[in-house]
Amino acid sequence: MSIKYGLIAAGQGSRLVAEGITVPKPLVKVAGEPLIGRLLRLFCENEAESISVIINEEMPQVFDYLKNISLPVPLHLVVKSTPDSFQSFCALQPFLQDDATKICLTTVDPIFKADEFAAYVHQFMNNSHVDALMGVTDYIDDEKPLYVRTTPGDLHITGYANEAYDGCRYISGGIYCMNQRALALLPAARQNGVKRMRGFQQYMVDAGLQLEAWPFSKVIDIDHAGDIEKAQQFLNP
Repeated sequence: MSIKYGLIAAGQGSRLVAEGITVPKPLVKVAGEPLIGRLLRLFCENEAESISVIINEEMPQVFDYLKNISLPVPLHLVVKSTPDSFQSFCALQPFLQDDATKICLTTVDPIFKADEFAAYVHQFMNNSHVDALMGVTDYIDDEKPLYVRTTPGDLHITGYANEAYDGCRYISGGIYCMNQRALALLPAARQNGVKRMRGFQQYMVDAGLQLEAWPFSKVIDIDHAGDIEKAQQFLNP
């Protein structure tokens, strides 16, 4: 059994640039490995059938990196500047569609433990009763986290919130496993004006899909220069 991976690497990384980081965000190194290279490696180690990546039109260094990389599975590259992460996901849809194949989508900047990611993908691949298994974490170190609402006593997702609420525990980790039923919602969601992946997550709930949360111990987003050191210490304590 295999899975199709999608990788959104089209952001500008403006905060990193403002703080003196001179390479594009996908090529920022954590523990000696570029963010994008680490994810490609982890995908290949976890039942990848293919990998589809979107980068923006202002990333010639990332384009060159991907054109020169050797992978054991097909790599589909989309070069397109999009207004938000949801539109980037839509641009990857043609490469992810397959009646029988599940998909896993991430943004380029989350750092998580490799063994936890493997367990997460395995859980989704062997779970037939959910439409989406969403990576979450109770480690909150984000300027604008997306809070995840779950039913008491289990990890069934009932909705999302931009603000903290009483009893909130988890935030979205930017890691999404979905089936083709979820993927089929993209055209309607786009027509209804959904913006960003946080909007699409709520759209799936509103459409009646079954979403569950899968907790990672920690997910660190590389948004600021200081996050690089945090991530390195997390991976290599």
